[in-house]
Amino acid sequence: MTVRPTATLPQAARLMAERHVKRLPVVDADGTVSRADLLKVFLRSDDELAAEIRHEVVEPLFPVSRKALKVDVTHGVVTLTGKVRDAHLIPMATRLAQAVEGIVSVHNHLVTLAPSTDDGA
Repeated sequence: MTVRPTATLPQAARLMAERHVKRLPVVDADGTVSRADLLKVFLRSDDELAAEIRHEVVEPLFPVSRKALKVDVTHGVVTLTGKVRDAHLIPMATRLAQAVEGIVSVHNHLVTLAPSTDDGA
């Protein structure tokens, strides 16, 4: 039993659990892929990870306030800070950032903008 290099980690883990195997070789058309090939997704730089989170998480979820949000990644740990309009999207930002391959954990410090007190008077 093998998987292709394009298989995601969750796909490989599910297959291993379903088939009750402890090892799952990853092979391409030419043979077995090296451990370095498997791990390179986790060896991306913090800058690459931050850029992906900005592009895949922050920009789609928070198009209005995206420029005011800060994404820091240090040793694979993401810290999101800033103020957003939609409070219900804050937990989703955490889940989406955590799903980026290579991310170890997410510290979400996003807060909701205070409602405007301008009553037009």
